[in-house]
Amino acid sequence: METASVQKPGDRYTEINSCRSCQSQFMVPVLSLGKMPLANSLLPDSRTEEKIYPLDVLFCRDCALMQLKQTVSPSLLFDEYCYFSSYSDTAVAEANKLAQKMVQERELGKSSLVIEIASNDGYLLQHYVNRNIKVLGIEPAANVADVAESRGIGTLREYFNQRLALRVVREFGPADVIHANNVLAHVPDFNDFLAGIKDLLKEDGVAVIEFPYLKDMLDRTEFDTIYHEHVFYFSLTALAKAVARHGLFLTDVERLSIHGGSLRVYISLSPSPKDQRVRALLSEEERWGALAPGSYEGFGEAVRLLRTELKELLAGLKSDGKSIAAYGASAKGTVLLNYCDIGRETLDFIVDRSPHKQGKWAPGSRLPIYDTGKLNEAKPDYVLLLSWNFQDEILSQQWQYLKLGGHFIVPLPKAKILL
Repeated sequence: METASVQKPGDRYTEINSCRSCQSQFMVPVLSLGKMPLANSLLPDSRTEEKIYPLDVLFCRDCALMQLKQTVSPSLLFDEYCYFSSYSDTAVAEANKLAQKMVQERELGKSSLVIEIASNDGYLLQHYVNRNIKVLGIEPAANVADVAESRGIGTLREYFNQRLALRVVREFGPADVIHANNVLAHVPDFNDFLAGIKDLLKEDGVAVIEFPYLKDMLDRTEFDTIYHEHVFYFSLTALAKAVARHGLFLTDVERLSIHGGSLRVYISLSPSPKDQRVRALLSEEERWGALAPGSYEGFGEAVRLLRTELKELLAGLKSDGKSIAAYGASAKGTVLLNYCDIGRETLDFIVDRSPHKQGKWAPGSRLPIYDTGKLNEAKPDYVLLLSWNFQDEILSQQWQYLKLGGHFIVPLPKAKILL
């Protein structure tokens, strides 16, 4: 199912005229973040020329799906990727817990097959391998897939779609479990994605899909979740409509705290009498007004107010002669710094735990990225926590900087200094 769009010559992006999910033309503007660099396109040096793209969010009045107006070419976003999931201890620990849960609940054994779409560096599938379960990763970013392969995880370096799903079934058989963590929001043609899920699942199999939860994003003013990779922002209401259209069934849902608030949904080929949590959350969203455009109207104003408050806080610290750095060369950080127009006049540098980011420069702000040890060397008075979604993990790792008298600033949902 294709969505009408307008091609922008030479820029490798399109703009939609109708909803990518249900094809409705009743689209309502929610928020514009202006023009942005690609959030994960780190620069090799501070002089590198970079392109910027508009970043506007729309809401479909017919199916409640919030989505970007623009679609940037996936090859620009994902052919080479700088995010390696294994550098988050939290993500790896949660992946291990999930694998253990699925092995026990689904009674998986040596004859079972677990497939992960957007399998990254094997941070999740490694836990199945350790339990002697057959796995297959699907990951288009070759540099990331190479790391997974080095861990013994067979990986197809391709983008997932229905055509690939049918090929995988022919070559490997259907899947007992399909994982898709933080990828559903990345896929412009997610009708094709859902069709592929349906073809790839075993008759009694389950797809376990995680994504940032729209309601949490709105309630906590998490505008930095919005970037060109994230084409969609899902409520359960919007997802349920699309899943039903493909003859699939939502059988369970869990609310997670990770990434500032996420949903983990379970999708099967048959309905379940134990879908009480699905029905409960859908009822909760109906009371909230998931289908009402008015439920989204205050988000833009809240984002603008947060920008003003954060800039005033940082400006006050600078006027007092304080030095400020940032932690996390993340996609969230790119959006926050560029939308708030925070750069080298305010921050001295960024630190990040991933060696794949160190030695590069942040998109737009062109701040240098160093190893986290730079905090103890330079001893900035304050550190703006751009990767706030891993706050507890980062604070525990940076105990030495805190012991030296440093302070972290958390930008969302309200800018504040952690004392």
